[in-house]
Amino acid sequence: MPPLILGVTGAIATGKSLVCQTLVDLGAVHCDADKLVHRLYDPGTPGFERVVAAFGPDIVGTDGYIDRTILGTKVFGRPEEMRRLTSAIGNIGDAIKAVIDEWRATLADEATAVMESVNHTESGYGAWCDQTWLVACDEDITRARLITRNNYTLEEANQRLASQRPWHTRAPAADFVIGNNGEMQEVVSAVQRECRRLSNLKQRGALPESRYHPWWAERQAAFAGQRRQRES
Repeated sequence: MPPLILGVTGAIATGKSLVCQTLVDLGAVHCDADKLVHRLYDPGTPGFERVVAAFGPDIVGTDGYIDRTILGTKVFGRPEEMRRLTSAIGNIGDAIKAVIDEWRATLADEATAVMESVNHTESGYGAWCDQTWLVACDEDITRARLITRNNYTLEEANQRLASQRPWHTRAPAADFVIGNNGEMQEVVSAVQRECRRLSNLKQRGALPESRYHPWWAERQAAFAGQRRQRES
């Protein structure tokens, strides 16, 4: 019986970190895809050279690393620029899949591992996971959290939110939607209950197929159909 691989996703400031920390407290192995991606454009990497070439030397801080705050002002809320950044960084999917493959090859059967990723749903990462969890929160609450937690101005917070997808558009691909509009303990308790439920199902060999898998297959088929129409 292989380890259980969970994908946890949600927009900025919805509470992904709280959900993942709760899972870690329960014994899960965790990887933050954002931090993994940041290593792809550290100084000295091909990704660093491509990102600087694409967005200019002013994004490099005094420490020699790309200043993600400055870079963010150039891409957040601007889909074309965000796509240009993603292309410059390199093959993010390969890096994430390599971590998940290593988990499957090395972790104990009873282990749980968590890949935390903002772009989990749209980028196909859920195809490599056993379950997809979505953290949902009202935009007014996430805006207030960004202003308080990150010391953003209202304009900066709205810019970040403009680059995010509404949670309800991702819900059809999620096996478990965790609402985070209320108290922290409510989220912790919900995660603990779902972990117990999944553990019992896994032990009985009754873990259901993720909703993400057919959702992603349908999405890929739709994209293929659109390509054929454009080429015909």
